[in-house]
Amino acid sequence: MGDVKEILKKYGAKIEGQANTYNSRKSSYSSSYEKFKAEMAPEFSTYERWAHSVGSLVKINVSEKDKEKVKKYIDIVHLEVEPWQALNLSVMSFLFIFAFAVLTSVAFSPLLLGWVELSSLAIYFILMLMLGVFIFYFMNEYPRRLANKWRLKVSSQMVPALLYVVVYMRHTANLEKAIAFAAEHLQEPISLDFKKVFYNVQVGKFSTIKESLDNYLESWRDYSPEFIEAFHLIESSLFEPENDRRITILEKSLQVVLDGVYDKMLKFTHNVKSPLTNVYMLGVVLPTLGLALLPLASSMVGDYLKWSYIFVMFNLIVPFVVFYLTDKIMLLRPGGHGESSLLERNPLYPKYKSNAPYYTAFAIVLPLLILGFLPLIFQIGVHDSINVFGLPNDPTLAQIFNKGDVDESSFWGQKVFDFRDEGGKTKGPFGMGAVVLSLFVPLGVGLFFSMAYKNKTKDLIVERDKTKQLEREFNSSLFQLGNRLGGGVPPELVFGKVAESSKGLMTEDFFRRVNYNLRQAGMSLEKAIFDVRRGAINYYPSDLIATSMRIMIEASKKGLKVAAISLMSISQYVKNIDKITARLKDMLAEIVSDMRSNMTFLAPLLSGIVVGLTVMITAILSKLELSEIAGGDAGVGGLGNLVNLFEVTKMAPPYFIQIIIGIYLVEVIFILTATLVGVDSGEDKLEKTNKTGQNLFRGVMLYFIVALVSTLVLAGLAYTVLGNI
Repeated sequence: MGDVKEILKKYGAKIEGQANTYNSRKSSYSSSYEKFKAEMAPEFSTYERWAHSVGSLVKINVSEKDKEKVKKYIDIVHLEVEPWQALNLSVMSFLFIFAFAVLTSVAFSPLLLGWVELSSLAIYFILMLMLGVFIFYFMNEYPRRLANKWRLKVSSQMVPALLYVVVYMRHTANLEKAIAFAAEHLQEPISLDFKKVFYNVQVGKFSTIKESLDNYLESWRDYSPEFIEAFHLIESSLFEPENDRRITILEKSLQVVLDGVYDKMLKFTHNVKSPLTNVYMLGVVLPTLGLALLPLASSMVGDYLKWSYIFVMFNLIVPFVVFYLTDKIMLLRPGGHGESSLLERNPLYPKYKSNAPYYTAFAIVLPLLILGFLPLIFQIGVHDSINVFGLPNDPTLAQIFNKGDVDESSFWGQKVFDFRDEGGKTKGPFGMGAVVLSLFVPLGVGLFFSMAYKNKTKDLIVERDKTKQLEREFNSSLFQLGNRLGGGVPPELVFGKVAESSKGLMTEDFFRRVNYNLRQAGMSLEKAIFDVRRGAINYYPSDLIATSMRIMIEASKKGLKVAAISLMSISQYVKNIDKITARLKDMLAEIVSDMRSNMTFLAPLLSGIVVGLTVMITAILSKLELSEIAGGDAGVGGLGNLVNLFEVTKMAPPYFIQIIIGIYLVEVIFILTATLVGVDSGEDKLEKTNKTGQNLFRGVMLYFIVALVSTLVLAGLAYTVLGNI
């Protein structure tokens, strides 16, 4: 027996070296997990700080059912927060806002200071209560929201994770080393999950890797049962005595996950059409129709529809409802590729992250914003009897264009801003000139983001398009790589040969970069692809390509045949993903096309016409002066009471209505663009930034042109017709 042990000890290391098995790092996975967790996204650490500080002020008893539910979400995201702290944070947030609302309402009470009207104070208090309820709901659901975002990110990495595990276990039937291998080469967040599996063993929570892994898989029971089934197949392969049977089971585990992803994406395409239609109706169609009623409603109800109320409704409440609905839609989406962290290694990435485009854009649009707020500057002059820029407090068109003395009832005699005095207060501006100038406010805001986003992304998005083209071609390239590796060509030589057979394709450039690094720079295969400074992957930041190349490198250590089979498996995965993406786009093409066209064409068009109608109605009421017409006949048929409904001074000034409509349009473009990009590509910040800049330019420019033309035409028509009466 002693001789056997000596032989095993003597030759065990030699045999393992000859098999060229992967040797996991000898570092402690508990310390690795803690270090990795410390580098997590700031939103997690910020939430933890709030939960530990505010959530611990008062300990409120909560039910065990709520504790268990929140604990499940906290464990998924690896937060260092107690369930009762998370629940207390939501309660304390509501109490803080409620107390603030009460104190400010008392401080500005008409009984004490008389600064605001009682109706405005009541609306303010109701809005603050609504904000408090929203904050309570948001903070109460925040752990679940983080858990859902985590699941979406992890689900997009499930197939690569299984590929790593299966590739390793083809030659070495060791589950522990296979998971360690995957944890070393995968990106966050799934790598953190795998490291947590080791962490739970090393701190004594579980005695074996299998127990810790099974505990982790239980968190996916309701969301991704195919992931659990695939890992159970991998575990069962360890008990197969025949090697061929074991490899067949490993390949079956990959197929199970691929089929599961395909089924979930198909289900998503069916389930998402109705919510997208609702968002389209509630976010674009109905508010646009409501905007069309604003001029008439404002003229009829007067003081009951102030511009501040319209601002709260269209710039705060409606966009929030649209954002809430679109956010729920995105939580339905299965994980996609999204944006790769490899993007940070691209030489053009610093320009994308730079804030310089914002400063440049602000310097360009600042004159537009000054023009837009010019009526408010003149309004200060009116109130304090100060001449602004050497002009009268409220100049006429004739004074602006030096037309000399003209009839006040003529077009040139109209006041540019048309401020009205009522009860010692200056109301307005109601003039057409003020509305024309106000168009520069949404134009400036839209152009600010459009120019900044375009300058930030114009170079990097070109590189991203090249990467997408490479991904589309990569399926056939993987077959070529697999065939040549299977034919006995070493990996160091195969890139040059495939580049020669890929003339004119984006694949040629990628493979030539790798081949150049191998031959001219003398790099190893891994450095030729993944070197931080000169690696080919820096110019094509794609998780799909990086995973394929990483698996090829590690699989080739086991043998060229294993590498060839692994590349064939990845090729099948890429083919399935392409099929899923094409089917998704086909099924959502109609609703996505409608939303995009309405966002950049119909909504700006209708909104611009609404601005023109507002100016026309105001011009008609100002020109007719109904209160003076009815002055002599106030008792006849109640005409005086009727015309009081149409007092210009009680209307919401068209100046503010236009700004509100323009800002609402900008907000809708932001929200709907993020939704369309999310449905199509998943979490992709670069694509979202680029598309937002493009859509803002189209939508805001069309709105500016239509609003300007409709304002001049309709107001001019009103002045011309009424001037002849």
